[in-house]
Amino acid sequence: MFALTEIHWWHYATFVLAVLVFLAFDLGVLHRQARAVRFSEALGWTAFLFVMAMLFAWTLVPVRGRVEALEFVTGYLIELSLSMDNVFVIAVIFRYFRVPLEYQHRVLFWGIMGALVMRGLMIWLGAELIAAYHWTLYLFGVFLVLTGIKMIVSADEEVDPAHNPVLRLARRYFKFSAHYDGQKFLTWENGRKVATPLVLVLLMVETTDLIFALDSIPAIFVVTQKPFIVFTSNVFAVLGLRSLYFVLAGAMAYCCYLKYGLAVVLVFIGFKMLIVDWIQIPIGVSLCVVACLIGASVLASLIAARRKQACRSVPEVLPPPA
Repeated sequence: MFALTEIHWWHYATFVLAVLVFLAFDLGVLHRQARAVRFSEALGWTAFLFVMAMLFAWTLVPVRGRVEALEFVTGYLIELSLSMDNVFVIAVIFRYFRVPLEYQHRVLFWGIMGALVMRGLMIWLGAELIAAYHWTLYLFGVFLVLTGIKMIVSADEEVDPAHNPVLRLARRYFKFSAHYDGQKFLTWENGRKVATPLVLVLLMVETTDLIFALDSIPAIFVVTQKPFIVFTSNVFAVLGLRSLYFVLAGAMAYCCYLKYGLAVVLVFIGFKMLIVDWIQIPIGVSLCVVACLIGASVLASLIAARRKQACRSVPEVLPPPA
């Protein structure tokens, strides 16, 4: 049995550098010119990033052992699943601001950059809290259970970006132009530099990710409290969020039960966090439960959407005239 490799600061630095190089290549080469992302392209990137995440898990086996590799996969799938709800909210934001398709990739790119920084800080803070005060696990557990129940109760509520306090504050203290200027965030208007509506969209996207991170990051701490595993699984999930948006944004009608599946996942993870000191649920079991819940909700959504289409295709039979 080989000794496990100890994680040092340069492991984090190397991982972050590799991510930044990938993002720079994506924005500076592949999407240097503003253009709409095709469904097939987004699906390809989603599959590529998933394969890369699995390869990273495979490299963890000889370095940190099979258990941590399985923890990474479980945490990655949990974070990626919970990101699906974030995708639909981002779609609402883009629709509200009428963001042209060719500009959406740039907003999501910088949104991901901000999300990586925010999530890194939140993971560090969460790990420190759990290490110093073990009882914070119970607080996280209660929070996740209540959040899951709230998602079930309010699953049909629509998100209204106009009521976002960050949006109101930004419009109060900063000057914005009324129209887009290509994919620029700043432009000139009446001889002075002002922000374009893309800045408002970016602020909304960042705020949305922060809110969803409050759910997803505590959820992964029930899988593992190892900061490197928590951080890397979050990064891979956030990287996949952008391409996942272009895959799922046009398929919201086919995911009507997904919110319920995500809500039950949160309740399950919160419950597991509450009993962690008395009953240990194996990582493999947790992985199967999460995968089955998400898979069942997606399958139920597809069946419901197909039935709805079938009902619409049946011609209405009118009663014979009297």
